[in-house]
Amino acid sequence: MTTTSPETKRPGGGRVAVQKFGTFLSGMIMPNIAAFIAWGFITMLFIPAGFFGEDSPFGWHWYPVSDIIGGSGDAGVINWPGAMTALSEGDAGNIFTYVGLVGPMVTYLLPLLIANTAGRMVYGERGGVVATIAVMGVIVGTDIPMFLGAMIMGPLAAWITKKMDQLWDGKIKAGFEMLVNNFSAGILGMILAIGGFFVFGPVMKAVSTGLGAAVDWLVDLQLLPLVSIIVEPAKVLFLNNAINHGVFTPLGIQQVEEAGKSILFLIEANPGPGVGLLLAFSFFGTGLAKASAPGAAVIQFFGGIHEIYFPYALSKPALILALIAGGATGVTTNMVLGGGLAFPAAPGSIIAVFAAAGPGGVGNVLVVMLSVVLAATVTFLISGIILRASRKRDLEAEADTFTAAIAQTEANKGKSSAALDSLRAAGGAAGGSLIEEGNQEAYERGPIRTIVFACDAGMGSSAMGATVLRNKIKKAGIDSVTVTNKSIANLTDDIDLVVTHQDLTERAKLQSPSALHISVDNFMNSPKYEEVVHLLESEGVR
Repeated sequence: MTTTSPETKRPGGGRVAVQKFGTFLSGMIMPNIAAFIAWGFITMLFIPAGFFGEDSPFGWHWYPVSDIIGGSGDAGVINWPGAMTALSEGDAGNIFTYVGLVGPMVTYLLPLLIANTAGRMVYGERGGVVATIAVMGVIVGTDIPMFLGAMIMGPLAAWITKKMDQLWDGKIKAGFEMLVNNFSAGILGMILAIGGFFVFGPVMKAVSTGLGAAVDWLVDLQLLPLVSIIVEPAKVLFLNNAINHGVFTPLGIQQVEEAGKSILFLIEANPGPGVGLLLAFSFFGTGLAKASAPGAAVIQFFGGIHEIYFPYALSKPALILALIAGGATGVTTNMVLGGGLAFPAAPGSIIAVFAAAGPGGVGNVLVVMLSVVLAATVTFLISGIILRASRKRDLEAEADTFTAAIAQTEANKGKSSAALDSLRAAGGAAGGSLIEEGNQEAYERGPIRTIVFACDAGMGSSAMGATVLRNKIKKAGIDSVTVTNKSIANLTDDIDLVVTHQDLTERAKLQSPSALHISVDNFMNSPKYEEVVHLLESEGVR
């Protein structure tokens, strides 16, 4: 068990900085994924080609569906409560247009949720309010969904609010705090909204249009599969959520508005490459990797927890080539055959992918499923060749896996340490000394009462690991310890024990420098969970 004390030097480095920025981007989107899914299901069910739309492939047309999606109608024909929200009457006085749900949700609701989340991340509730006001100006000043605008203006508005408050911090006379706080935030929000309407909005529209044109250019030249060369290695470095929700989601939503679906939602979220890699380990792997791969494949493919296959890829970096080939195959399939999703598949489960492909019709679903199968097949074949070629060497080195894990931890940490050197000397018998070291620090700080599993988004792999350890603690008869999961960005320094993947531990230490930290390479079946239970029992925690 790797631990740190308050005196431990705060780690950093370029990789950590990039991951932090990526986490910040995805942190604006991930808490609002439920809203994206709600909007996606509404479009899936009620757009003309949807399950209940006018052109439903199943013949399930629901009469007042047009009121939900918005549009124009004849007042003498449509008699539904939603149709009374008329915006303008036609020449004859009986034709009107109405808003519906689909348009307002993607134009107003989703960007405003992103802005509020971003503002809260920077400056709490006050930052969230001003950010929402400011982004409203950006939204109204354009005629496209302003996701990129919300992701930039939201944090910027909250940061300006924070700096403004610092100008008169401690200088307000008693009794005037609420007056100054409310009026200053309101006036600043007004100024930023007007600026967003006239300046920031048009600029962001130009940026969004340019990025969309760049994607179209890649598609026209059939170069979009080359994006996998960047995406797949970035995923195993825990930038997957940043890439998917920070980059592809805003651009994809804009494409959905224009074409009803987007290929961008499937570049990172396609579960094919991951399950192909894990199936290859199931057949051709060795040792613990081979034994754990089948269960990991089920979790990755159906649960959508892509992080679970990252350690397998990192254990043999040549396998990243297989992931790139599989990812490019999936992108090529969708690009050539016109496959895409109507909303983000989050998590990247085959179930979510199937649901998000539904609005495009049966043909689109078949294309998307084919892209998953082909991506998995290509990754499986190439991974199998790589694993078979090195199988003899892997079997001979099986006893040295613990030393290899230490070396990988040092590489992720960026330097060696006395604890790692002692582990190398002790070899596989190091578990006892780790528990003793953990006991010593735990007694100095007091008993462990709070354990937090942290990952990039705070939802997928961390929730899975928290459940596993929570069950182990419960079986040991320990009731006074709480086990929760959070995103690394939301960690605080009042936590007793933090569990993270070994590639994310450095960032966790920046957020919670006083906590004990445990690095694992597999959230599902790490042997360090047993050490945690023994540590709690030795402390007498019940």
